[in-house]
Amino acid sequence: MNKLFAFALATVAGGLLAPTMAFAETKLAVVDLQRALEETDDGKKAKAKLKADFDRKQKELDEKQEELKKMKEDLDKKLPLMKAEAAAAEQKKFQDRFVELQGIYARLQKDLAGKEQEATSGIFRKLQSVVGTISERDKFDVVLEKNSAVVWGKPSLDITNEVIRMYNAGAGKKP
Repeated sequence: MNKLFAFALATVAGGLLAPTMAFAETKLAVVDLQRALEETDDGKKAKAKLKADFDRKQKELDEKQEELKKMKEDLDKKLPLMKAEAAAAEQKKFQDRFVELQGIYARLQKDLAGKEQEATSGIFRKLQSVVGTISERDKFDVVLEKNSAVVWGKPSLDITNEVIRMYNAGAGKKP
């Protein structure tokens, strides 16, 4: 009876400890891909190009907004002196320009988001390749993205600096 009890206890204990032992053998790392994107040479170039494009388009938008503001000021001055039909026509013209400006703004936002996606997607693919290379070299079982899956981790688990270093050293230049 004691042997049966000891065997059952050993089986249960083994079943409870097995997942813990397997987890203890798993080698983990974390990487901050957003930071890596921002700090690699290619990421810095892409960010500068996107900012220049944004600034140019923002200037264009500001000019159109200023035109609309002047149009509104002129309309407010003229409106009390105008006949109802002429006032309605001018107000409609102003409303049409306002809607046009909103459309331009939405189109520019969409365009910039598309350009950002286009500029960064290739860099992200290369970063993932570098992470894979480091993972194989250092025999990591799992690499987690720091900003989406990790609440806390030892700083020694963070391989972001190594990813940036290898990317800039040429590992990210491969297609």
